[in-house]
Amino acid sequence: MNQRDKADQCITVTINDALDGQRLDHALAVDSGLSRSRIQQLLRDGAVSQQPSATSTPDSVPKTIRKHAVKVAAQQIYVISLPQNTTMNLTPEAIPLDILFEDEHLIIVNKPAGMVVHPSHGHDSGTLVHALLHHCPELPGINGVERPGIVHRIDKDTSGSLIIAKTETTHRSLVEMFSRHDIRREYLAWCRGAPLWQEQRFDAPIARHPHHRQKMSVQPEGKAAITDARVEKRYQSDFCRLRLTLHTGRTHQIRVHLSHNQLPILGDAVYARSYRPGTDIPGTAKAAILAQRRQALHAEVLGLTHPISREELLFRAPLPDDLRTLSDTLDSAYA
Repeated sequence: MNQRDKADQCITVTINDALDGQRLDHALAVDSGLSRSRIQQLLRDGAVSQQPSATSTPDSVPKTIRKHAVKVAAQQIYVISLPQNTTMNLTPEAIPLDILFEDEHLIIVNKPAGMVVHPSHGHDSGTLVHALLHHCPELPGINGVERPGIVHRIDKDTSGSLIIAKTETTHRSLVEMFSRHDIRREYLAWCRGAPLWQEQRFDAPIARHPHHRQKMSVQPEGKAAITDARVEKRYQSDFCRLRLTLHTGRTHQIRVHLSHNQLPILGDAVYARSYRPGTDIPGTAKAAILAQRRQALHAEVLGLTHPISREELLFRAPLPDDLRTLSDTLDSAYA
């Protein structure tokens, strides 16, 4: 059970019998409507206190709790002090958004290639977050200042569907759904090479590259990463179009898995070696490939159970012009 004091930005949580013996971060997340990661951050910041019990001495005072793994007991009372919304250093920008779905709980957008999801070093304007702050002024209080509402990311030069939470409750639910792999995510990729297999599972852990810190790579000690691949079209033995289903969400996961399996994505400047089509490649295909200025990767399908209404949602982000041109040209050249 929790009580929220909007004036003081505090949430008071009384641990119920069902949560007796659970970890503190889990128990507070269940009863507060905040995400577990947000609770852990608040604990580290000293923003959670345990209140004196009814049997405490009169001079007892609240005790600040910083460890998230301590066990709770029924009827204990905790107060979570939420920081006042920090004045945003980000200026909302009137950047057009391609909105696939929106209600009072969440937004699903079709992100264009070239747009960074949230501000970072070297990207202090023109991001998706800047556009969202203009479209949804209530977002600054969701999930912190620099990444309001952001639940997952796609790379700057990958296009496609992305989901954003508009409330703390929705954010928490979506984070849990992603962690359980309950959200359907399918990508399209145009790659060099054409495998003999029709379907394949890439189950290979991913970690930071040991020598190139801006890259990821397959490493035995990395985090689990699983991608299912299915060939949608082969262009002789030269190229292919793959449909890829993510079961985990590691940084650059699809790009790393495909490169590791000798199927680098066309236009990928990081995970594919420099490539110039030879004279054996049809002229129109060669021109289209040389014109490709970013990785030919698109987050097409996003499917989920709405975290609040429980409605089944399924969206397909239309192909952007550059990938439509590439796909049509390859289809025609290899017809």
